[in-house]
Amino acid sequence: MVGPVLTVILRCDRQDCVVGNSVVGLVMFGHTAVVVAGEVGRAAIRARAVGWGLVSWVLFASSGPLAEAVMVAGWSPGAVSSARISLGAVLLGSMIAVLRPRALWFGRADLWLLLGYGVFGVAGVQLLFFVAVERLPVGVAMVLVNLAPALVALWVQIVRRARLPGMVWVGIGLAVAGMAVVAQIWQGGGLDPLGVAAGLGSAICSAGYFLLGEHGATRYDPVGMTAVGLAIGAVVVAVVAPPWTLPAELLTAPAALGGVQTPVWPVLLVLAVAGTVLPYLAGLRALRDLPSALASVLAVVEPLVAAALAWLLLGQSLTLTQMAGAVIMLIGAMLVQLTMPETVRTKS
Repeated sequence: MVGPVLTVILRCDRQDCVVGNSVVGLVMFGHTAVVVAGEVGRAAIRARAVGWGLVSWVLFASSGPLAEAVMVAGWSPGAVSSARISLGAVLLGSMIAVLRPRALWFGRADLWLLLGYGVFGVAGVQLLFFVAVERLPVGVAMVLVNLAPALVALWVQIVRRARLPGMVWVGIGLAVAGMAVVAQIWQGGGLDPLGVAAGLGSAICSAGYFLLGEHGATRYDPVGMTAVGLAIGAVVVAVVAPPWTLPAELLTAPAALGGVQTPVWPVLLVLAVAGTVLPYLAGLRALRDLPSALASVLAVVEPLVAAALAWLLLGQSLTLTQMAGAVIMLIGAMLVQLTMPETVRTKS
């Protein structure tokens, strides 16, 4: 059986294979690969990748309420960002160096890819977003950074010359409009130019996260790329907010979550693992099989989950208008999911 099967396999690209004239998917169950033919194979691979993307953004959303609890305890936004990225880099890097050292092997030609991912996709998004939050209402800053899906779509259409259906643009527009309603940007008043620039810069860095992550995830182990990206990001953020200069007593300052008082340090530990390491890992895993233009739109679930967690942990709730905006966001994301073509990714 082995010989005849191998003779009809014409091309394999990660988990998509061309067998004769048909596309099949290799769906992994542990160490066993099950071949699923035709559209069923494509659908299985895409559904699994969407699942990884949703897991990533749900975990990223958890970082909002956790970081806010730490900041209320006396930490600056920059210090929180520096601590979470540095701690995440140390924890993941140490584990991978011992258990999976081959994941840290990279080619010299991809040095710029790793630097770009760490500088833009890790450090740039975090730092510029916090600058925007300090100078703008949080809602306005969130809308600006969530322009990233539109930037990714523009890159795909202009640079890659892959024409996107009109309904994809409608879906992206609905997602951004829904975000604006949830954020209630009309309550922002005057806008600080530097804050707006920082918010747009964060959106550009976020778009870089998707595009560079998509490229890297098809070439390297997501675990190794995440570890290196966090390490590079930690160095960049440490230049702005060195974590070692923080007073030691801030680690034991009380943080309030859901009416429970706890020291800051276990909150930071959860923030580093569940709010930083795991979502970056899941995001890169999704980008192995999901076009960046589609993966970026899944980010709309982050503010929705963050709002739900803020309600549970911090006592903050959404108005009916904001709930309507959330529904619009979800409709937009679903529209992109249903109309995005399969062939928007170029070969690496």
